[in-house]
Amino acid sequence: MKNKLSLLLVLFACSFLSPQVKQHESAITAKEIIGHISYLASDDMKGRASGSKEIIVAANYIKDQFKLFGLKPLFKNSFFQEYSFTSDVKASKNNALSFKVNGKEIKLKYGKDFVTTPFSGSSKSKAKLVFAGYGISAPKLNYDDYKSLDVKGKIVVVMRNNPEYDNPHSEFEKFSSLRLKAALAKEKGAAGIIFVNGHLPKDFAGDFVKFKYDRAGGVKDFSVLHVSRNFIDKIFEAENLNFAQHQKMMKDSNKTASFEFVKSSAKLITEIKEVEAKTVNVCGYLEGTDPKLKDEYLVIGAHYDHLGMGGDGSLYKGTDEQIHNGADDNASGTSGVLELAEKFASIKNQLKRSIIFVTFSGEELGLLGSNYFVNNPPVPVEKMVTMLNLDMIGRLNGENSLTIYGTGTSSKWKDLLNEKNIASFKLAFNDEGFGPSDQSSFYGKSIPVLFFFTGVHSDYHRPTDDADLINSTGEEKILNYVFDVANTITNQSEKPDYINVPRNEQSSSGWKVYVGTVPDYSSNSEGFKLSGVSPGSPAEKAGLKANDIMVKFGDKKIENIYDYIYALQDRVPGDIVEIQVKRNNELITVKVTLGAK
Repeated sequence: MKNKLSLLLVLFACSFLSPQVKQHESAITAKEIIGHISYLASDDMKGRASGSKEIIVAANYIKDQFKLFGLKPLFKNSFFQEYSFTSDVKASKNNALSFKVNGKEIKLKYGKDFVTTPFSGSSKSKAKLVFAGYGISAPKLNYDDYKSLDVKGKIVVVMRNNPEYDNPHSEFEKFSSLRLKAALAKEKGAAGIIFVNGHLPKDFAGDFVKFKYDRAGGVKDFSVLHVSRNFIDKIFEAENLNFAQHQKMMKDSNKTASFEFVKSSAKLITEIKEVEAKTVNVCGYLEGTDPKLKDEYLVIGAHYDHLGMGGDGSLYKGTDEQIHNGADDNASGTSGVLELAEKFASIKNQLKRSIIFVTFSGEELGLLGSNYFVNNPPVPVEKMVTMLNLDMIGRLNGENSLTIYGTGTSSKWKDLLNEKNIASFKLAFNDEGFGPSDQSSFYGKSIPVLFFFTGVHSDYHRPTDDADLINSTGEEKILNYVFDVANTITNQSEKPDYINVPRNEQSSSGWKVYVGTVPDYSSNSEGFKLSGVSPGSPAEKAGLKANDIMVKFGDKKIENIYDYIYALQDRVPGDIVEIQVKRNNELITVKVTLGAK
C-alpha cells in the first residue's frame, strides 16, 4: 500500500512537470513528430529509465496527449497500467566473513576485505575450507578441479579466470564465468564459495567483483563472496604453502592441484535483497463503430523507456556517466504512436474495429512492459487481431530503406504492405514474429504482428542518439504508410489470419545448439520461465509452452536463465534431453531433440 501510494503521489506531482499541451493538427506532420521527440529525448528526461522519476514525467506527457485527442482510458478510469519489477539488488548490513586460522579468528570488513557478489543467495555457513583451483570441471578438456575432492558441506575457495587465462582463444574461456563456477560448486554440494584473484602476471588486479545486477535471480540459498588475496595468502601459509607458487605450479603443469585446508575454516553470512521499483504502461483506445467488429482490437504500440544514464545496455566506451537520450530509440516510435492516435481520433466515426494505442516501459530491461500487458490484458488477448510495433523509425536513410519484421505472421501482410507502399520505400521483409522488440510478447500469444524499423546506426545505445539527428520528414512518410496499413486492418471485414513462422536457425547466435525457448525476463520465479517458444522449434515439437517454468535440463537443476545457458554449453545438436517444467503447479517432463544454430 505504501509503495502504491508513493507512486500515485509521484504521478500526481509529475503531471505538473509536463509541458502545456497544445492543440495539434489531426494530420501527421514532421513538425509535431520532432516536437514530441525533442521533449521526450531532452536532457531533462535523463534517458527515461524505467523506475525513474523522469519516466513518470514522460508517462504523464503521453497520457495528456491521449486525453487531448479524445482517447478513452483502458484501465477502468486510468490510462496507466502499473507494474513492479526488480530494478536492482543490494547487500544488506547482514553480510559477514571470518576465518579461523590455527585456532585464531580473523574478522574481515565488508567492502574493504571482502564483498558479497550481486548474484549470491542469502545464506549462512560455518565449515571447513577447500581449495578447488579455478573451480572448473571440464572432462572433455581433460581437466577437473573437483576430481577426487570432497566439497560436500564445505566452503570452496576458487580463483577467478581459467588455466589458460592469457590465451583469448582458449576453450577454457567459456568456463570462466563466476556464476557458472558458483552453480557448479553448489551442484557438488558445497556450502558456499569464496572467489579470489590470482597472483600471476596479466591476472586480475586487486579489484573486487563489480556489484552490478545482471537481471537474473541469484544462486538460491548459497553464499558467493569475493575476498582480498592477502587473506588467502595467510591461509596457504598456515599449510606451509605459498599461494603464488601453487598457482604457478598449476599453470606450468596444466594440472589441477586441489586440496582441503587442514588448519583453517570459515564462517560466513550473506544477505542480498531485491530492490523493487514501479513503472507504468500508458494506454488509451478508440472504440469502433461496427456492432460486431468493435469488440476486436488493433494494437499500435511502442516502448517509451530508454537507458537513463547508460548502464549495462550502453555501448558507450567512456568512463564518465552520460545521459542516453534515446531520440530514435525510442522517442521516435513513441511519437509515432501519438501521431497515429491523433489522426485516427479525427476519423473515429469511420473505424469499424477498436484501436488500442499503448506505450510500454521496461523494453530495455527485457520487454517487461509488453510482457506484463499481454499477461494482464485490459481486453482478452484473443480479441487482439494484430499488433503493430514502432521501434526506431526516426533514421530513414537516403535510400528510403524500411525494414519490417513479422511479414510471415499473416498471409495478408506482404500484399497489403506492397499495395500501400505509395512512398516507394525500399522494403526489406523479415518473416519471423519473434525479434528484438515488443511485438515478440504479442506474437507469443498467437497474434499476427508487424514491426517497423529504419535500422541500427552508430548512435544506437549511445549518448549521441539525440533529436537533432532525427529525420522527421522521413518519419512522417513512414507513419502515413503505417496509417494506411492500420486503417485497412481496422476496417476490413475479416481479421488477419495467424501463421506460425518457423525460426530461421541460421539467424540465431550465441549458443551452439538451438532449442527455441523465448525467455520471460519479467519473471521472478525460481527456474527459467518461458514467455513463448519459436514455431517449428525443438521446444515446440517437444510440447513446451509459454508460461512453463523450466526447473531441470538433463541432470542440471535450473534456477535462473544462466543455469540454462550453462547447461546448453555441454550439449551438441542431436542430443535428446529430458526437460522438467512446472506447468500450472504440475511437474511435467518432456524430451527435446536439440537442433543446430
